Amino acid sequence: MITKTNRFPAEWERHGAVMLSWPHSLTDWNYMLEEVRACYCEVIRAIIAAGEVVILIGPESELADEKFPEGVYKVYVATNDTWIRDYGPLTLSTPDGFRLLDFRFNGWGLKFAANFDNQVNRNLGKLWVYSQMPISCKDLVFEGGSIESDGSGTLLTTEYCLMAPNRNEPMTRGQVESVLLQRLHGRKLLWITNGGLAGDDTDGHVDTLCRLAPGNSLVYVGCQDPDDEHFESLQAMAAELREFTNADGDPFNLIELPLPDPIYDAEGQRLPATYANYLVLERAVLLPVYNQPMKDKLAAEMLRIVFPDREIVSIDCRALIQQHGSLHCATMQIPSSVISFL
Repeated sequence: MITKTNRFPAEWERHGAVMLSWPHSLTDWNYMLEEVRACYCEVIRAIIAAGEVVILIGPESELADEKFPEGVYKVYVATNDTWIRDYGPLTLSTPDGFRLLDFRFNGWGLKFAANFDNQVNRNLGKLWVYSQMPISCKDLVFEGGSIESDGSGTLLTTEYCLMAPNRNEPMTRGQVESVLLQRLHGRKLLWITNGGLAGDDTDGHVDTLCRLAPGNSLVYVGCQDPDDEHFESLQAMAAELREFTNADGDPFNLIELPLPDPIYDAEGQRLPATYANYLVLERAVLLPVYNQPMKDKLAAEMLRIVFPDREIVSIDCRALIQQHGSLHCATMQIPSSVISFL
């Protein structure tokens, strides 16, 4: 039931379970399955310490030899890709409990096939994985990695993603904002207009750049190297953030994360490595790291400032970044109460 007390929770609120989508041979991971699956297993082990894991499996034969720890629940459903942050359900908190929202996913602006991913939430509803069928929001192209919430009415996004080609034309920015505030029951939507990382296929998801955090904080990626190609754009983004206020008009506390040293793929293209792509669990924060000891350590220290009540767990994500995503992109938090078998 939709009432004025509905809200879009912050990630650091209790949720209980995390959903992932297993890399299979029909995805772009087919050339490095062993390496990326090892990374996924490390992520799963870290999550299991705090809650359940629901993992989506494409072809059933892909798991013939895979053994997961207790607390991992397997669901067989067709997928195109593994980045479930962008096609998984968004959670709405209502007076009657949690409801799931199912937005339209079109492969990041028609860049990649998404015919299966766009149907995942509906198919999981048909399979009674969800306790209720998700609320359809298919009239809007929208990805989970493109939005942040503080749980109190403040939402954060990037203009260059939501207004990118092949998303929601001919809607204006004002129209997109109006729809999002209505669907997510927000009071204020903040638009970042600078920033962006080289190699980012998403057109600049906010979870690669800046995150809302407890204590009215913004955790963002900074760049202090004038020779880095990101220097000017990230400096301009930081200036924007200093002017932002939340839905109550209060300025934010800013916490800067370092920008990882450049990482390149086999063709010499820079990959969008970022420490902002972390996942918040009830008792831990899973931090993607890239075998850069000084910067990996500094990123963990910065997150301890914002999450003093949680363990910072570093996960080597050099495999994940090879397909232009990282830890947050590969996961979607979900309340245990909306999963029928939990």
